[in-house]
Amino acid sequence: CINPHHTAMANKPATPPSSQGCQIIHFLPSHHDYLQATTPPLFPLPLPRRRPAPPPPPPPPPPRQQALLRRRRRRGLPPSDLLASVQSVASAASVLASIVLVHESGHFVAATSRGIHVSQFSIGFGPALASFRLGAVEYALRAIPLGGYVGFPDDDPESGFAPDDPDLLRNRPVPDRLLVVSAGVIANLIFAFLIIYAQAVTVGVPVQALLSGVLVPDVVPGSAAARSGLLAGDVILAVPGAAPDPSVPALVDLIKSSPNKKVLLKVSRAGPAAGDKQQFLDLTVVPDTSVDGTGRIGVQLSPNYRATRVHPRNASEATVLAVREFRALGGAVLDGLRQTFLNFSQTAEKVSGPVAIIAVGAEVARSSADGLFQFAAIINLNLAAINLLPLPALDGGTLALILLEAARGGQKIPREIERRIMSSGILLVLMVSMFLIVRDTLNLDFIKQNM
Repeated sequence: CINPHHTAMANKPATPPSSQGCQIIHFLPSHHDYLQATTPPLFPLPLPRRRPAPPPPPPPPPPRQQALLRRRRRRGLPPSDLLASVQSVASAASVLASIVLVHESGHFVAATSRGIHVSQFSIGFGPALASFRLGAVEYALRAIPLGGYVGFPDDDPESGFAPDDPDLLRNRPVPDRLLVVSAGVIANLIFAFLIIYAQAVTVGVPVQALLSGVLVPDVVPGSAAARSGLLAGDVILAVPGAAPDPSVPALVDLIKSSPNKKVLLKVSRAGPAAGDKQQFLDLTVVPDTSVDGTGRIGVQLSPNYRATRVHPRNASEATVLAVREFRALGGAVLDGLRQTFLNFSQTAEKVSGPVAIIAVGAEVARSSADGLFQFAAIINLNLAAINLLPLPALDGGTLALILLEAARGGQKIPREIERRIMSSGILLVLMVSMFLIVRDTLNLDFIKQNM
């Protein structure tokens, strides 16, 4: 993001997955007193909680075995597990670093292609671990890997540029400044599409095929469904009195209208519960009567989807698949962001900072390497969406100020007012970021196990 006329660097919120997603923005104070474009790709991201409630604990082992387990815990993870954990965390962190690099490169390329003076390109914040100078630009890798920034010498008195230099960012026409400010978001959108395209041509795009019947994901113990012999994972293929291929709403309506009446279910069962063979059963269930007088059998019902992968046969098919997946993920990200703001009291717990995002990414990397494609795409899309919000210290806030200037006929907003607006935004984002980092760190599994 572009943070004009302020002595601060912003690190961006990043995902997921998803969805994504948070998304959290991190802003760290800087000692540089000039205009900077910063990339906070770790942001309040509405990510799904990583695992359901655990099952009841098994009975405790004998005392001697308990002592052995305690000694093993003190020694830490076995070398193979430790290596796998380190590799998965490194994979997630690399994804985030690449997203930061792409975002900042968008700002940098847009500025230099228009002949605008740039003084710094940094990945990370704080003291430089490594740096070099190429022409007038200093490139640096810094110690705190929570974002990055592109520095402009507009407010640096030691830059040697005259205040009215036409190639300073603040002196450029509105279209040039709009391009530079929005280029980070554009770069992330392009990067997200390329990631999805790469997924399509390598491992395929995941799709859900709708099969016949209604799936029973869960059965409440002791319920009418459990008493009838219905099991989680069963598929209800037909019900007398309903359509040949019943939908979830039709089946729910039939059950509600049949309290204390026998309902025959034609069920398909497969997997371990059926001895690894597919079985077709006729089960009779008598719905209980709920408090409102309708029938209920105590099950969760859902459409019968099966996850598959589509592998394109040529570049044209890969492009079509990538466009479709890009639109689907983008829509999911925007919907998640909308739900976050409309139902903030219910969704606040799902807003994740960089610690939680890396933890989710590491879990994705451990479960399936190709899952990193979706994780990276979702984080890119989340970052783009968050940065377009018209909030101070974000790209969207800077765009709003530039558009306001254009609406005023080119009359610039007083620098002091602009500085105060950005300062308030940076302070707010810094407070939110620190809160999320602390909260997400305390929620890490290995922290909980040792507290």
